[in-house]
Amino acid sequence: MSDQYPTDPHDPTRAYAQQSYGQQSYGQQPTTGYPSSAPSAISPQEERTWGAVSHAGAVAAMVFSAGFLGFLASIVVYVMYKDRGPFVRSHAANSLNVQISMFIWLVVVTVLYVVLGVVTIGIGFVVLWPVFFVPPVIAGILHVVGAVKAWNGEWWNPPLTPRFVS
Repeated sequence: MSDQYPTDPHDPTRAYAQQSYGQQSYGQQPTTGYPSSAPSAISPQEERTWGAVSHAGAVAAMVFSAGFLGFLASIVVYVMYKDRGPFVRSHAANSLNVQISMFIWLVVVTVLYVVLGVVTIGIGFVVLWPVFFVPPVIAGILHVVGAVKAWNGEWWNPPLTPRFVS
């Protein structure tokens, strides 16, 4: 058993550092020797900033990875800041939902592309090639709108996007 994390502060057999509970200022919590596990809340400006980063980071990652890694920025902001404020949680979840929706649409388009390409003996490949660019472009537009809305402090749910993550 470690002396750093005592199990019972009222146990007379253990040595504890002297604590003067009567002299704390207003709002100060007494120190018990336990590490704080609750994340601290962030200011409304920081919530707006990180909400915008969840969307803008997804767009940047999509551009630099040809659409494959856009979800990384959304996941990082969601995991790190979801418990720090409802605004940043909402925007990070919306960013993830846009990425999940885009992935589903890309799977559907790929299946249609292959099926119609095989059935039409190659004509479907040529005709449907531009359709591959539609989901990433729509996702990019939704992320830009979401970043602007988050930066302005507006709550927003992207259209055409189911709520997989909340």
